[in-house]
Amino acid sequence: QVQLVESGGGLVQAGGSLRLSCAASGRTISTYAMSWFRQPPGKEREFVAAINWSGESTSYADSVKGRFTTSRDNAQNTVYLQMNTLKPEDTATYYCAGTRTFSSSYLPRVWKEYDYWGQGTQVTVSS
Repeated sequence: QVQLVESGGGLVQAGGSLRLSCAASGRTISTYAMSWFRQPPGKEREFVAAINWSGESTSYADSVKGRFTTSRDNAQNTVYLQMNTLKPEDTATYYCAGTRTFSSSYLPRVWKEYDYWGQGTQVTVSS
């Protein structure tokens, strides 16, 4: 079993930045595709970003491309989401998710493809 714990959320003004962290425990995530999803108030969960096991390949939702960057440190068993130029529409609960894979090109953007989830961290962007 893998346990995922997000941190780094908070309240920020529009145009500001936040860095989310997702710390994994229980197993190494070096063979896991990892991702970030978010759920805005009253809306469905949506894909934000994904990163393959080595960190060499990433994928982003169009709404965050150019503003958000995901990275990972397998030695620290941690994944990150750097969020810049934040907008009020980025307000949501952000979740880290992971799934074990045998393919370095596997980067699912559908939440059902992920087996492990964190509890979420709230990000609120004020206008």
